[in-house]
Amino acid sequence: MSEQTFKAGYLPGLNDSDVVWHRLSLGTPDQPLWVDLPQLSSEQVSALAQRVKKASRLHLKPMLVSDIVRVLDHVTARLLDVHDTFRKELERLLPLATGFDAEMVRLNLTSYLQTFRGLSLQRFIAEDFANPKVLDEFQPRVTGGWTKAFGPELLVHVWAGNVPALPMWSFISSLLVKAGSIGKISSAEPIFATLFARLLTETEPRWADCFAVVWWPNESFLQPKLATRLAHTPDSTTTQNQHDERMMSATEHTVFALADVVLAYGGNVALQAMQCHVPVTTRFLPHGHKMSFGMVAAEALSAQKGPSVAMQAALDIVRFDQQGCYSPHMFYVQKGAQMSPYEFAQQLAHALASLHHKMPRRALSLEESAQINAWRETHEFIALHDNTHQLLGNEATLNTVVFSDRPLPLSPSPLNRCIVVIAVDTLTEVADLISTERDYLQTVGIAAAPEALLQLGECLGQVGVTRICALGAMTSPAAGWHHDGRFSLLDLVRMVDIEASTEREAERFTPYEL
Repeated sequence: MSEQTFKAGYLPGLNDSDVVWHRLSLGTPDQPLWVDLPQLSSEQVSALAQRVKKASRLHLKPMLVSDIVRVLDHVTARLLDVHDTFRKELERLLPLATGFDAEMVRLNLTSYLQTFRGLSLQRFIAEDFANPKVLDEFQPRVTGGWTKAFGPELLVHVWAGNVPALPMWSFISSLLVKAGSIGKISSAEPIFATLFARLLTETEPRWADCFAVVWWPNESFLQPKLATRLAHTPDSTTTQNQHDERMMSATEHTVFALADVVLAYGGNVALQAMQCHVPVTTRFLPHGHKMSFGMVAAEALSAQKGPSVAMQAALDIVRFDQQGCYSPHMFYVQKGAQMSPYEFAQQLAHALASLHHKMPRRALSLEESAQINAWRETHEFIALHDNTHQLLGNEATLNTVVFSDRPLPLSPSPLNRCIVVIAVDTLTEVADLISTERDYLQTVGIAAAPEALLQLGECLGQVGVTRICALGAMTSPAAGWHHDGRFSLLDLVRMVDIEASTEREAERFTPYEL
């Protein structure tokens, strides 16, 4: 049994010996991974914030956005290179830290990283700014005058750890708007942001002090579910937990008070509690719990096309075991095709079973197993009294497909490869079935003919859906997607306008004015 350790965080200007390190136990009994997380005092995080602000003013904000894109493209190219040291570290540590299958991590990391190549980043910027040069200097406005986009002096990220490498999205967004940033890593996935920060500074040394990666405990960290994973010293007691709670509050209040923008990911309850710590003058951009689902039209269910459509749907389920907000919970399948909705459910169960051999499901916690068992028992009970309700798959195949021949409203699954397939007469009726979850809707994966896309898009958009994509692409958002219906970059900046009246009046004060 080889024991491994990893020191998380990126703390420019701070010596490791001056930092309190909190040891976390990840990995498995056979392959333990000890992660040391930096637990900073309020004074340390305040000094770090000032250092980041100063460095970003000197080295990041004067750079042309095109030069920033070139640096990020080079960094991404290194992460895509399977022979690169940083890529090797990610492939070695991420499966240990998260429990996800190594092959799944490898394949999905490559797919994810491709969205951050230089050409994609240019499209990403153009999606929010018709004239990207507005990030570099004042540009003329159509209505007269001039305008420029200013990124925050300090942007604070609070990252979730449900899916590996997710911090890259907001990390890169902050760099594109030239913001100094401090990111708080999750205890569930502290690896990627740490290594990404180190690679950025190795590639562009001038950025060495322009960002930091930190950690502080939060309420969920102190709950029994995660407490069993902590590596406490023999004299750790409840007093230590109380100290952690006080430090959490002080650290959070300090860093939020210094931020111009707080960009946070997590559960709705946690985000609501976090918002109480954010000053009213600080922009708070939360990304909370969302639900996604799939739709399959009759034209996609021929004997030739149906099995491949089921495989694409299965890939959306398998990738990171439905842990992302864009992963499907249900599939609505249209009746009247050569392949019936029930046959599609059978094909889906078969596809999930076959993918298990290539990308096995991660080991589940006791709580996750209990949730799945309770969910299965509920559907088994319904099936006993309703012949339109059936269960496919079993515990041995590590997935469960529930089929319903009558319409059901959208509801969450327990994740981890549990899915419901629902037969419907038409896909337009799905809007009524999902409308009760309006505040939580995000992605819909669709297999349908071109003629139906705009009509379905209109129906889905009206009830709250913000992203529509092909089946098989649900877990791979395109560069520049409007996350939860908002702007990725535009929401981070403030626009400064020089109105036309200023320019006209300035002419009075020129040497040539009589």
